[in-house]
Amino acid sequence: MSAGVLRTGEERVPAAVRPWLAIDPLLMLAALGLVGCSLVTLRGVAGHYYFLHQAAFACLGLVCALVVARIDYSRLREYRFVLYGLLIAINLLVYAMPARLNAHRWIPLPFLEFQPSEFGKLLLILSLAAFGVSRGRVPDERRATARIMLLALIGAMIVIKQPDMGTGLVYICIGASVLYFGGTSWKYLTALAVMFVLAIAVVVAVAPAFGVHVLQSYQSQRLTSFLHQTNNCPQSDQTCYQLQQSVIAIGSGQKTGLGVAGATQARLNFLPEAQNDFVFAFLAEAYGFLGAAVVLSLYAMLIWRTLRIITMSKNLFGSLIAGGILAMLMFQVFVNVGMTIGIMPVTGVPLPLLSYGGSSVLVTFLAVGLLQSIHVQARISSAGKARVLIS
Repeated sequence: MSAGVLRTGEERVPAAVRPWLAIDPLLMLAALGLVGCSLVTLRGVAGHYYFLHQAAFACLGLVCALVVARIDYSRLREYRFVLYGLLIAINLLVYAMPARLNAHRWIPLPFLEFQPSEFGKLLLILSLAAFGVSRGRVPDERRATARIMLLALIGAMIVIKQPDMGTGLVYICIGASVLYFGGTSWKYLTALAVMFVLAIAVVVAVAPAFGVHVLQSYQSQRLTSFLHQTNNCPQSDQTCYQLQQSVIAIGSGQKTGLGVAGATQARLNFLPEAQNDFVFAFLAEAYGFLGAAVVLSLYAMLIWRTLRIITMSKNLFGSLIAGGILAMLMFQVFVNVGMTIGIMPVTGVPLPLLSYGGSSVLVTFLAVGLLQSIHVQARISSAGKARVLIS
């Protein structure tokens, strides 16, 4: 056997595409860079407890990502019904758990507050991608499109009822992404967009006018505070107060930040949930425009590499998975950062790999692992095709 070639069964695969060497280094660098920023930020705003827990889940997530990267993702297509059934089951199971903060979102485990809606994102991506590949067997494109979107909406409605509006919107965004990357015509995508806008109008304006309140009171307050932002928010209006304090924190950071000790908005509790929903505001206050630019650049790299993986995937299933992950990441980053500067309503969507939360960190690393699996399989497939052409 010649040098630089690895024998795998009856195949010869160049050593350059061994699974451990074929991963996308820039994608992994972006993920690890965001985790590093998260640990530095959490240690400054929340102390050692949050720092150690985030570090532990990041290490576990990294191991999971490396394991998933070695698996051929194409095998998961066969389990689409199991994956979707598991998505529904775990999100219904939370209703049997004791309510916490008037919500049914978590399943208490000895080492983790398991949040099914977070893991449901990946289950939805995998199952919808598998159904999207098989949609070609349905001759009527309208029926195929409706089926994909209905599956996404069922999951979203269960999650929104928990209540978790932000994650429910992520589910809908994932469904739209799978349709887009699956080649759905613009006619149907436009029709879905129009129906979505009409549904929002009914929920926010029409239904309340007839005494039907679909949203929880705090969800309605978030929308009201976003639409009617003022310079003088009473502290009794918690959402408006959070938005104002977040904008003050980001503006105070200026170019290089005030440092951890000088970041008074978060450290003196003027800015609530600085380790979760508003972690970006604390980071900008403590490390300024420079720190915020570093974090946003890492997200840009993460999105860029995901887009590249969509184009290089060896099959449609991989492209749809990567497209769903792209939608999940972009939606969360845009909404979370947007709400801290007042251009998006507060929805409770975590900032991937930066906000504190074991479930969110694990899910994001598993998504990175899936992207790496698609990248590895594409490299191996390309090497195999090149060898056939040469021979």
